[in-house]
Amino acid sequence: MLTFFTTAKAFRGHDGIIQRNALHSWKRLHPDVEVILFGDEEGVAEACADLELRHEPRVERHESGAKRLDYIFSRAQEISHDEYCCFVNCDIILMPDFVEAFERARAWRQQFLLVAQRWDTNITTPIDFADGQWFDKLRQFAEATAFRQDEFWIDLFLFRRGQYLDMPPLLVGHCYWDSWMIWNALHKDVAVLDSTSFVMPIHQNHGYNPAFGRVKGIPDDALSLHNLKLIGGLNRVRHIKSSTHRLDRGGGIHRRLSHRLQHRLVRSFLGKLRNWVQYKVRLPIWHSLLKWTRPVRASLGLRSRNARLREKAQSSTGRGE
Repeated sequence: MLTFFTTAKAFRGHDGIIQRNALHSWKRLHPDVEVILFGDEEGVAEACADLELRHEPRVERHESGAKRLDYIFSRAQEISHDEYCCFVNCDIILMPDFVEAFERARAWRQQFLLVAQRWDTNITTPIDFADGQWFDKLRQFAEATAFRQDEFWIDLFLFRRGQYLDMPPLLVGHCYWDSWMIWNALHKDVAVLDSTSFVMPIHQNHGYNPAFGRVKGIPDDALSLHNLKLIGGLNRVRHIKSSTHRLDRGGGIHRRLSHRLQHRLVRSFLGKLRNWVQYKVRLPIWHSLLKWTRPVRASLGLRSRNARLREKAQSSTGRGE
């Protein structure tokens, strides 16, 4: 079916609540779902045992202590029993719409990268997954209170196993690695499918670890800049709306116009609109105004600049003869 994999913070306090919410939601998507949790932080082993997840305690790290994504991605694809893998940040709740999006994408083509914009939501308590309507209630709560982040916040990546075996040693929890994921797919001519209109990934709001200099929304901490250097600079930064296709609300998949083409079309339309206003609206009004005011302007000795220049030219020609 599908292998989810991720890494987590220590399972303490609010972080413990939202991470269990996320992991539990993935497990409930389908009986054949596998979930792999990387890391040896406090409470990880216990959470894996409670939720029947596969625990991979070993993770390669940067000298700062931040985990290396290249190891996590490589190892997950190596040990997965499924054709498709999905990395999801461990604070994201997924609902049944995600499985349906996956099924539609898999029926569409074999090779793709599926992404979606997240909904930032304040959740502070464990979700009652025993309630058969938990996802409907959560969706209603998110629609009423949450905020959908823009296309630069990318928290899930569903892809065919083997697609990401060439990742630089990027660091989780910092900027630019997620942008590189989309660039890399586009660079390999892999279709990138934006499922934002169909899927509602619920991001549970939380704080950031100041030990790594990380502040929400600020991409210039030292380790984010380290990631940026590793990916090759800003020319390899892409976002969700850089996708080649989109999954609409009804489940249809459509090719998306490139941003450059969209810009050209908009610029062409605005140019034509400006010309239409100039020649079909402004000039006729101006000419009508001139015609209507000509007798008054003539009686007052008011002439246009062009009329004065013509009169001056005629006078010069007469003197020359």
